[in-house]
Amino acid sequence: MFSTPFLDIPPLAAAAGTVRLPGSKSISNRVLLLAALASGTTTVRDLLDSDDTRVMLDALAALGCGIDRSDNTLRIEGLGGKLRTPEASLFLGNAGTAMRPLTAALALLGGEFELRGVPRMHERPIGDLVDALTQLGCHIDYLGNPGYPPLRIHPVALDSLQLDAPIRVRGDVSSQFLTALLLALPLAARRDIVIEVVGELISKPYIEITLNLLARFGIVVKRDGWQRFTIPAGSEYRSPGEIHVEADASSASYFIAFGAIAHGSGIRIEGVGADSIQGDIRFVEAARQMGARVESGPNWLEISRGIWPLKSIDIDANHIPDAAMTLAVMALYADGPSTLRNIASWRVKETDRIDAMANELRKLGATVEDGPDFIRVHPLAPADWRAASIRTYDDHRVAMCFSLAAFNPAGVAVRILDPHCVAKTFPDYFETLFSVARAVEVPVICIDGPTASGKGTLTVEVARRLGYHYLDSGSLYRVTGLAMRRSGLDATAEHEARIAELARTLPLGFSEGSVLLAGEDVSDAIRSEAAGMDASRVSALPAVRTALLALQRSFRRLPGLVADGRDMGTVVFPDAKLKVFLTASAAHRAERRYKQLISKGISTTIDTLRADLEARDLRDSSRSVAPLKPAPDARLLDNSFLSVEQSVEQVLDWWQQVQPFESS
Repeated sequence: MFSTPFLDIPPLAAAAGTVRLPGSKSISNRVLLLAALASGTTTVRDLLDSDDTRVMLDALAALGCGIDRSDNTLRIEGLGGKLRTPEASLFLGNAGTAMRPLTAALALLGGEFELRGVPRMHERPIGDLVDALTQLGCHIDYLGNPGYPPLRIHPVALDSLQLDAPIRVRGDVSSQFLTALLLALPLAARRDIVIEVVGELISKPYIEITLNLLARFGIVVKRDGWQRFTIPAGSEYRSPGEIHVEADASSASYFIAFGAIAHGSGIRIEGVGADSIQGDIRFVEAARQMGARVESGPNWLEISRGIWPLKSIDIDANHIPDAAMTLAVMALYADGPSTLRNIASWRVKETDRIDAMANELRKLGATVEDGPDFIRVHPLAPADWRAASIRTYDDHRVAMCFSLAAFNPAGVAVRILDPHCVAKTFPDYFETLFSVARAVEVPVICIDGPTASGKGTLTVEVARRLGYHYLDSGSLYRVTGLAMRRSGLDATAEHEARIAELARTLPLGFSEGSVLLAGEDVSDAIRSEAAGMDASRVSALPAVRTALLALQRSFRRLPGLVADGRDMGTVVFPDAKLKVFLTASAAHRAERRYKQLISKGISTTIDTLRADLEARDLRDSSRSVAPLKPAPDARLLDNSFLSVEQSVEQVLDWWQQVQPFESS
């Protein structure tokens, strides 16, 4: 997961490959609560691992549920409708699928509870649900603004509840209020319990998910249209023993859109398909209306580009409220204005999504009209696209759907601010996107310099701050030198061809900062002074450099690369957007190396180290192939008197200067 302040997505040209999506958030948190309320143990497979499910699991553990996780399987020992913890304070983040259902369930379970979340959760309405529960006789206090969390729930006796009249709840603000009552009221079903929906019920497909899962746990709710629901007397939660969470259909919408927009052989999505119980699977119909080619099976989808430009769309999107956000960005690629209607629920989600989408689409250059329950997006001509820093409002879906803008025909990059917000439902979203996307050009930052100049430390930190991949080219030469020694060879012209063959076939791997050779951790072995000398010698052999050139270039992967070495900017990546040549006097470098070696218990002298460094500099700068020297367009950075942080800030400032975005 990217936890950087921003993530720059370079212009994307094509998409092809297969993605396996995480489990559905809507299904996951409903299943977790039902498993907790039921008797016995429920095995849950392919549960979504995200912020929202973690806060639900933390809450259930605090309530006394036994939870055992191993690999892709979770086992929950249910409460059987009886609390083991009569009092608790629960933090539920910004998870509406945890806050609303737990409010209803805990109001009926008979304990003393406090429910809180992040500041945005305290702005999301819950008053209609609390009103419905109060009708029953439940006792709930607002701890802040009336109608909003945080809440304090007080115990009530089930036999004191008023169940003889229908329970009325509004349906036109959030379907989660009705879902919460449906999930919780079987706890009190000593008689038939009737729920009546006031107003037009929005997001009906999410209620279908709730009813489907209730049936899996032994509770068959009778439905009279979408206005009246009856929970039969004697209803009792029964664990199905094992349940599988299908992949998230809302998350599928982004990859359906990629397939519809991008050149390439198309995208295959596994884990969700025609048999999905999720309403957002109907996004497929909207994508087809816009011109996408879509084929499907029980649990897979295949999407490719069809009609181009996409056809504009005018749609009542109430049945796909989350996935419809993706349509708003797809509309930029259409042949005319597209209108999404009946989306008032967007305004009470993780953020006011109508305002958020309108604001960020305008940054890209689009003309956007919006109102209380609609948004109209006009397409962009190639010349009208603008590079933009997209504010995400701590809303995972804003972050994900705006990644679609990177496929723009103008070839401009897109910056996603606070990309880590996708952890709410899809922590590895961007990694999954980059696994199937093809860029016009993957950006590279080269940091070259002499031995002991600190380029490795600088490169690692710059890569971390940008969320980019990292290449320590010196480690490749050091491993080659190690392999040479183990094979009984010398860095001479006589052995050059054999050493080059070793380099070509190195079983090399990198894992959490370690360098692996055929599975063996050789990180320490290649960091000795002798290994450094061997690396310098083998790097002077033209055949070895040629053998390693393709390997080094293979590290150029989305979203970008920071590469350190001695010829990254001159030979390996001559087209890099930023080239830095790091320098420091031999005296300063010797002093740094001396401190490093002494701290490791290695005896040496500064004079000896300085002499070795000067000899190595001379050898590296005078070799016939790729001599050590700054690229003509490199920026010189003398770090003799700079801290690592100062050097990092300077490189990041230079990088910002060559980017099309305003400072973040």
